Amino acid sequence: MQRLTVLFVSALFALQASAAGVEDLTSSEASSGLKEALIQGAGKAVSQLGSADGFLNNPQVKIPLPESMKKAEKAMRLFGMGDQADELVLKMNRAAEAAVPEAKALLVNSVKQMSLADAKNILTGGDDAATQYFKKTTSAPMAEKFLPIVTKATENVQLAQQYNQFAATGLKYGLVKKEQASLEQYVTQKTLDGVYLMMAQEEKAIRSNPLGQASSLVKKVFGAIGQ
Repeated sequence: MQRLTVLFVSALFALQASAAGVEDLTSSEASSGLKEALIQGAGKAVSQLGSADGFLNNPQVKIPLPESMKKAEKAMRLFGMGDQADELVLKMNRAAEAAVPEAKALLVNSVKQMSLADAKNILTGGDDAATQYFKKTTSAPMAEKFLPIVTKATENVQLAQQYNQFAATGLKYGLVKKEQASLEQYVTQKTLDGVYLMMAQEEKAIRSNPLGQASSLVKKVFGAIGQ
């Protein structure tokens, strides 16, 4: 299968031979460059989010209280209980930061399992084609890895327990979305969303400015595609 993937990628580049520089790429360079770029983007996203304040201080991915708690949050702050709400937001984002490093091995393995169709879609797709591939192949196992870490990080927060009781009742009557049925599920989904958002940004950066990348092979492969 790996040999077929290499041959396919080589053929795909041959079809784009009108772009200057593509014809100079070997099949080995084409395959290695694509995989290296995907692993590079995934690694950078995981590193950024998995560091201290990676979620909390990034407005793009910071996890707020669920929509179903907004009214309760306002009431709590009105009655001087804002510290409890702030503690829960802090714990949720810390849980996400702790969970994210578990993603790296899954993302790398996903690259290794790439099919012919996936390679074609990534090479000829839009700015987030690789991110969509990762969503398809890693969402379920990643959520499974994240959930116990998130649960452990939030289990001692009293407000989180109260939310789960409220959400269980709300779900029964259709007032709460399924993905918000427990705080742990909510944070897990938001963590996934954050990972894929940052990966999409890294992917777009590599495609739009290949010469700005550290690897000479990534520069060569994606620079040739972009011409």
